[in-house]
Amino acid sequence: MPAQADPSRRLIAENRKARFDYFIEQRFEAGLALQGWEVKSMRAGRTQLKEAYVYLRGAEAFLIGAHFSPLPTTSSHVPADPVRTRKLLLHRSELNGLIGAVERRGYTLVPLELYWKHGRAKLLIGLAKGKKQHDKRATEKERDWQRDKARLLRRG
Repeated sequence: MPAQADPSRRLIAENRKARFDYFIEQRFEAGLALQGWEVKSMRAGRTQLKEAYVYLRGAEAFLIGAHFSPLPTTSSHVPADPVRTRKLLLHRSELNGLIGAVERRGYTLVPLELYWKHGRAKLLIGLAKGKKQHDKRATEKERDWQRDKARLLRRG
């Protein structure tokens, strides 16, 4: 689902590498349990999802490895940890489905996008299967063909 589809959605960060490395089969929207300085950091656009992943532990989901750069103006009485583990807020039925898919069917949970929706920070999570090297080459070849085809149609 593209970021332009919903006018109430404003993209903060995107994990482009996830679409290259994984087949995304299903998407879920999760809230995040954040501290005040993290919200300020997100509003300033100082967030990265490049090395992040989602981990399930004890019937709860956590975002691990996402980098939120603290602003120099944040308060000093709360020590800022840029890569701390953040809890994801999902419905119990969604969590149960994700736990089943990850444990029994060998899926992986990858963060795809971080965005604002009606003033709240949301994380789009993808239920994904890893691509093999030949799948990545096929995806790249298809993308190149689409680009060449568009170029030929414009010219001709």
